[in-house]
Amino acid sequence: MIRKLSNQDHQQVLAFLSEEPSINLFIIGDIEAFGYSSESQELWAEFDEQNTIIAVLLRFHQSFIPYAKGEFDTSGFVSIMKNYDQPILLSGKTEIVAKFEAYDDLQLGKKQVTYFAECRTDEFLSPDDVEYKKASIEDVDQILELRESIEEFYVRDDARDVLVQSIEANTSRTYFTEDNGVMTACVSTAAENSMSAMIVGVCTRKEYRRKGLATSIMKKVVQDVLNEGKTLCLFYDNPDAGRIYKRLGFKDIGMWTMHR
Repeated sequence: MIRKLSNQDHQQVLAFLSEEPSINLFIIGDIEAFGYSSESQELWAEFDEQNTIIAVLLRFHQSFIPYAKGEFDTSGFVSIMKNYDQPILLSGKTEIVAKFEAYDDLQLGKKQVTYFAECRTDEFLSPDDVEYKKASIEDVDQILELRESIEEFYVRDDARDVLVQSIEANTSRTYFTEDNGVMTACVSTAAENSMSAMIVGVCTRKEYRRKGLATSIMKKVVQDVLNEGKTLCLFYDNPDAGRIYKRLGFKDIGMWTMHR
């Protein structure tokens, strides 16, 4: 049976998701920040005959994230997703998302498969003297302008609304460097929750690259988040970037697929 979740399901949902807290960082973070009755967010779960959760589906704005440990009613979740604007923005563990890709009547966005890495230690971090600032709401447009200047980046139509909402809810932070008032590099977190945080938006303006700016900001973000007792996660598909992240203490824990 699949049904929409409410506050009454909270403890059971968190117990289910917390068995893989890094993989479920986005779902856990959105639940803690926005709950079960926000206009921008809905959650459903499939229950077995013993009323135990076996799968969860999150809708946050235009994006869907499914999670399950074993077999689940994929067609039931597909029926829910088809009620929303197509193409669907879908992401999750590669083996779970693959089940949805088999449905020809579900319109999915462009596919990207990345490595999923996790950091639990600061033993590989070393201090440096790069000056940085922590962004506020007033810096959102500069953050998005810098991201849009990066050829490899995809900036969603609702990116500004999502970023503002996330900063206000303390589920995101951004550190940046600047030169004469121009943002030169930045690193953000997303989906921060009580257990973990995701590193996103690591970027440097083209003319300021190869100066180690983004790496220096990464060190600060990683140290601050680890000091709060949280785990860091990130996606990467560039081997050169992967080597940098691993020098900072990240380790691969799986694959992640995004349709956007």
